[in-house]
Amino acid sequence: MTTAPPAVLAAYTPDVAAVGGSLTATALLGLVPLAVFFLLLMAAKRPALQSALGALLTALLVAVLGYGMPVQLGVLSATQGLVFGLFPVMLIVVAAIWFYELTVVSNRFEDLRRSFSAVGRGDLRIQAMLIAFCFGGLLEALAGFGAPVAITAAMLMAIGLPKLKAAVTVLVSNTAPVAFGAMAIPITTAGNLTGIPAEDIAGVIGRQSPLLALFVPLLLLFLVDGRRGLKQLWPIALVTGLVFAVVQFWCSSHFAYELTDVVASLAGFAVAVLMLRYWTPNTPDDQRSQVEAEPLTARRVTLAVLPYILVIAIFAFAKLEAGGLDMPKLLGALNIELDWPGLYGRLLAPDGSPAGSAVYKLEVLGNPGTLLIISGLLVMLIYGRAGDADRFPMTARMGLAAAVRTVKNMRIAIATVATVLSLSYVMNQSGQTVAIGTWLATVGGLFALFSPILGWLGTAVTGSDTSANALFATLQQTAGKAAGIDPTLLVAANTSGGVVGKLVSPQNLTIAATAVGQPGSERILLRKVAGYSIAMLAILCVLVYLQSLPVLSWMLP
Repeated sequence: MTTAPPAVLAAYTPDVAAVGGSLTATALLGLVPLAVFFLLLMAAKRPALQSALGALLTALLVAVLGYGMPVQLGVLSATQGLVFGLFPVMLIVVAAIWFYELTVVSNRFEDLRRSFSAVGRGDLRIQAMLIAFCFGGLLEALAGFGAPVAITAAMLMAIGLPKLKAAVTVLVSNTAPVAFGAMAIPITTAGNLTGIPAEDIAGVIGRQSPLLALFVPLLLLFLVDGRRGLKQLWPIALVTGLVFAVVQFWCSSHFAYELTDVVASLAGFAVAVLMLRYWTPNTPDDQRSQVEAEPLTARRVTLAVLPYILVIAIFAFAKLEAGGLDMPKLLGALNIELDWPGLYGRLLAPDGSPAGSAVYKLEVLGNPGTLLIISGLLVMLIYGRAGDADRFPMTARMGLAAAVRTVKNMRIAIATVATVLSLSYVMNQSGQTVAIGTWLATVGGLFALFSPILGWLGTAVTGSDTSANALFATLQQTAGKAAGIDPTLLVAANTSGGVVGKLVSPQNLTIAATAVGQPGSERILLRKVAGYSIAMLAILCVLVYLQSLPVLSWMLP
């Protein structure tokens, strides 16, 4: 009696004409999971996690029944996306928010807030601009996920700005820094999904989003005090925006791209402080801010800013290659590169070779999340030995409690992002994304004009530029290759488009309305900010289109 050999899992090669030999039919079927996601989220008003789960199930059904992908391979693809969503994506986000929480539990964050509020020679408009733009950019860089809107909105009300005006101001300011938000996790995600070096994507974004950063401070002055504020204070707004934009451009290409907004925000604030030593604003009586009673000492300001200086130094050291010291190589000694079990070797590229997307990669030591954890531990050590524990306590127990609390508070966001990444992996590896991208590319070079709209739509609906890139980055790459447009440009455009989509995201609108104590005012806020979002999107669309042509191709790295 012979024993039958064990069943061998069938190999699978994605086919852009899997449905009836038609690219159009295949692409339209591939759009169904995205349609389910958006319909559940917007029409059925289901939570993002439930919407993502529904879309993931739909994507698996489309992959198996429509595209012919073996069930096991579809499930394995989803598990790879799930693990990638946890490590490194949400590891970085959780570590960033924990790092921020350390400054809060130690009471040092209050000193940092007051440092921003104290600048401006008592001019509410300047303080509002610096808090919303520079401090908001710093919070976006380290925390993201709505934290900048909630915190800066409360701060603007504290200095005397009306509730709805404060909400609109922080919503508009939370645009230019978003691409590099939460330690540039949208860019890292796009790089991992497409295989394009994240540094290359960041470099292109550094030729797009600074254009917005240059003018956002001027727009904030207009929002706070109309034409009068713009006329009286345009010099400091222009200087702040210009320095932020130049530093954002430089850091995105020549420094640790993860720290782009940290450095740009601190640089913009520093130049504003310096300018105010030699330039006095013309401040009407009705635009004088409320003054803090207790003055801050230089030591307290230094300790409040220290965590951000420290994280810049650690990230810079991690990139150091000089004097025989190669830190990237040393930190890369423990990197993980794993052929995903059961998937690698069975998921095939068109030429029959194993698909590279079935290889899971993780930087263990050089990961931004790991570097943030190291930075946080050093902050705890320094704060714990600062000698003023009565007013500014910091112990190991407090740091651990902050970490546990952060994970607990983020559990839904963690599950949501991991599920969205599972969805994106199933769509990518089954061929759904490739089919959609190839189909969209039939419009040719004109696709570059519409490319940012996908990112805008993804972020507007999900509230996250990271999720928008998870959904559309590979699609943009595929469309770019098929249309003869630089794929890096289109992936960057997806991220930049998401920047202005954040402005009209229901999630962000709700956070802003709640932060200013006006729940239910989301519709009012949407009417006030929608025009700005669409205008910025139009500018980005034209910019990306011209960058795809010889007209502005010289701008690209």
